[in-house]
This record gives sequence, C-alpha cells and structure tokens, in this order.
Amino acid sequence: MRMLLLRSAALPAALFVSLLCMQPAAHAQGCVAAHSPQPIIAGLNPTNESTIAHSAGTSFLHGLTISTGYRVYNSYRHYIGTVYQEQRQAQHSAVVNHVNLFELDLNYQVTPRLSVIASIPGMEASRHGQSSPLNAYHSGGIGDVTVGVQSWVFRPPTESHGNVAISAQLKLPTGINDAKGTKTSSNGSTTTLPFDESIQPGDGTWGFSLGTEAYRELYWHTSTYFTGSWLFSPQDTTGVATGRGAPGEGVVSAADQYLWRGGFSRPITGVKPLRGLALSIGGRMEGVPVRDAFGSSNGFRRPGYVISIEPGMMYEHGRWGLYASGPWAMERNRKTSVTDLANQTHGDAAFSDYTVIAGMSRTF
Repeated sequence: MRMLLLRSAALPAALFVSLLCMQPAAHAQGCVAAHSPQPIIAGLNPTNESTIAHSAGTSFLHGLTISTGYRVYNSYRHYIGTVYQEQRQAQHSAVVNHVNLFELDLNYQVTPRLSVIASIPGMEASRHGQSSPLNAYHSGGIGDVTVGVQSWVFRPPTESHGNVAISAQLKLPTGINDAKGTKTSSNGSTTTLPFDESIQPGDGTWGFSLGTEAYRELYWHTSTYFTGSWLFSPQDTTGVATGRGAPGEGVVSAADQYLWRGGFSRPITGVKPLRGLALSIGGRMEGVPVRDAFGSSNGFRRPGYVISIEPGMMYEHGRWGLYASGPWAMERNRKTSVTDLANQTHGDAAFSDYTVIAGMSRTF
C-alpha cells in the first residue's frame, strides 16, 4: 500500500520540466527565438521521486538518469502583436521554418535532495520562403550547453505527496551562432551572411538560469504541478551580423528567455494494462522579453510569447520512462522590440500552430 501511494505521488512530478534548462534547450515557437535549455524541449521530467525510490545499487552509474528529448515544429503564421497577418499567406510571402530540436540530459543524484544536472542541446533546421521551398537555408549543430544543480526543498519522498525544487545553471557559449549561407540579389551579386537567428543552434554567449518546480497531490490521485524558468543573458549582443539595414538592427541581440507551465495530472488506476501511465493537461507560456533583466537589450530580436494548451502523458516501467506532450498555440504575440520603438515601427514574427515533444529516460 505504501509503495502504491508513493508511486501515485511520484507520477505528477514526472510531468514537470527538468529545469535548466528551457531550453533552454530551446526555441519558442517560430521566429521568436528562445534558445533556452532543457525546459522547452523536455516537456516532461523523467527525474522525480520515483527514480529516487528505484535507484538502488552500488554500480558506478548508481544515481544517474539519462534522458533524450526531441521537439519538432513548423512556423509559418506571421503575427504583428496579436494580429494574424493573413495577407502573407494569400501573397505567398510567408517565411517557413522547420525545426528539429534534440537534447541529451544528465541528472546525477548526489543525495536524495541534491542533483547535479547538465543539458546538451542540438538543432537541425531549415528556413525558406513560402513560394520557394526548394531554395531553403539549412543549419545544424550543437547548442549552448548548461550545467548546474537542482535541490528539493523537502527530502523525498514526502508524506504530503508534494514538494518544491529550485535549480540554478550556467549556460556555456558552446552553441553555433554564426552559421552562414550565400544570398543572391536581383542583380546577380552574392553575399555571404549568417542565417537568421531563429535557425542558429545557439547564441554563443555566457548566461545563467534560475528555475523552480512544484507539485502537490490533491484528491482522487489528481495532482497539480507548476514549473518556471528564466534564462538570463547579461551580454548586450552576440556580435553576429544580421545583414539588416534598419538602425540598430545590424547585430543580433543576446536575449533572455522564459518558460512557465502549470496544470493537473493523474495516473491511470484500476486498469492493469495501463499501470504506469499518467495523463496531464495544463497551460504553457514561453517567449523572449522585450528587455533583459540584466544589461542592455540592443540589437535585433523578435520579442514575444506563445500561450498554449498542453496535453501530455508519461509511461513508466521499471527504470524506463517515455513521455510526450503536444502544446497547441492559443495566443501568439510578437511584441515591439527596443529597435522597433526607436524606429517607430513594429516587426513581425512567424509562429507554429502546434509542437510535438517526445523523449525517453533511463535511471541506473
């Protein structure tokens, strides 16, 4: 009976994002580039109280959880503020991004409360005009690696079937941020410029992140969960040229990113073949702020956010975990940037309708 209660309490924790992460690895949907680490890719957290309960043994890998995450989306719907630019589709002038994000996450349980965590993100992406899909720019490579620590406030497992965790990570400038391509003008001349920052694997700057996650079992095996993370990028710009002619937009801005998630989850009980399966439903907000929390916010960026409804699931069997979620965008907002305000204009950004997130984990 005690193990059953422990398992029902642990499953909601498995639905949390493993915090920086956010990703960072990561991107917000579409051109609103959010290279945050793990939260954005991992959608569900395989490192939870149940993995602690399972981590018995004396091998060298004892206490280690290895997770892989995958995220894919297509952005093509252009917005200025919250207004959909329907004419871009009619004129076949929309810009389309196809992005595949990958992530390898490591969590080493030092004590029942303290873990050392790391995330290695990667990207494969293409960008092309709606009317010219064959003339696409392709990029790919490693993103910005993050390393740090995470700690539960209360020693798990807790009798209240709830807990709070805090995390801090350092973002290393390992990501490729200046992948280049050749652009041919109407007069036949060619220019080599970096790709748009929305398909660059990283931003190549130092940063740090803070995050928190919490869960609490309520009634009838239903739990509520919340997770939030903010990636701070104190550096003003990345120094990478954009090729843009508007004043102040000649280089890429080193932007903060954030992710908030919350909702409810419940394990499937009473059906033996579905034992180990949990379902969740919640909300998700991710994006890039107009101004960073620290430092200046000059250079070109596409600030904005996406608010999504996010159904999800996780299946645990022994030391293995499978997880998936599908955020569906409900509100998209391309906000006015610092350079937009200075130039008295308002740029647009392309967003996707939905994202597919999946992954698996193995605890040793």
